[in-house]
Amino acid sequence: MADAPVPDLHVDAVLVARLVAAQHPDLAGPVRLVANGWDNAIFRLGDRYGVRMPRRALAVGLALNEHRWLPQLAPRLPVAIPSPVRVGRPTPELGYEAPWSIVPWLAGESAVGFDAATRGVAAAALAAFVADLGVPAPRDAPANPYRGVPLAARDADVRARLASGRVPGAARLGAVWERALAASVWPGPDVWLHGDLHPANLLLAPSGALTAVVDFGDVTAGDPATDLATAWLTFDVQSRRIFREEIERRRGVDAATWDRARGWALLIASAVVAQAGTSSAFGRMGASALEQVLLD
Repeated sequence: MADAPVPDLHVDAVLVARLVAAQHPDLAGPVRLVANGWDNAIFRLGDRYGVRMPRRALAVGLALNEHRWLPQLAPRLPVAIPSPVRVGRPTPELGYEAPWSIVPWLAGESAVGFDAATRGVAAAALAAFVADLGVPAPRDAPANPYRGVPLAARDADVRARLASGRVPGAARLGAVWERALAASVWPGPDVWLHGDLHPANLLLAPSGALTAVVDFGDVTAGDPATDLATAWLTFDVQSRRIFREEIERRRGVDAATWDRARGWALLIASAVVAQAGTSSAFGRMGASALEQVLLD
């Protein structure tokens, strides 16, 4: 994506082809770059596979979390996720010193490219995914200081963004943030979280049906409100109602948790806008989510 930070690990199709040939020659095939994400570059490998390559040093630990946990999570989830079929090791002699993975090539297109009405088709299915993922996690689940934590731990970051002049509607958003902070903290066990459940990490069929959830780099455990934030990050008012009703049908969610979830939506969307502006597709996604936060 054009908004992605400058990489500190060099990755290109030639490097990927060499790594695959050296470590997994039975899967070797044509390689082409598909996307530069925030933390990872994604390549197509032949017709059946993708290759996920950390492009920033801070993504190395995230990749290791995916390698360990996604194979355990995938079997009980209702939609496809990029659980590695092969794991690549750092290979300094070829010029790459990070772990990487070969994953199934998942059908669908990024939900960022769909209008709100079409994304709404996925509301019930995404609620099912969140409900099935969000069960109590083991004690050794990955820690993440930015996701799943009490909102008070992110207060300084949000206030700085709202004061920066880069986030539209900052004064009204400030009132939403205060309400979220005032909500009671999550009293239950830490539950599994995707951690970054916005439209750029959802794949949809042309009809809007949910085909896959991708990019588990922020996978962690904590407050379920973090993933419930997708109600505002992904959906409009009508589809958000469907999402919420399906979540509440599957598990109890109190008003405080929804208030925190709205706060998480503000937190994530304001970070996108502050970093990417509002002129790119990714930035417009963040700006739209902030509008949805204010509509409620």
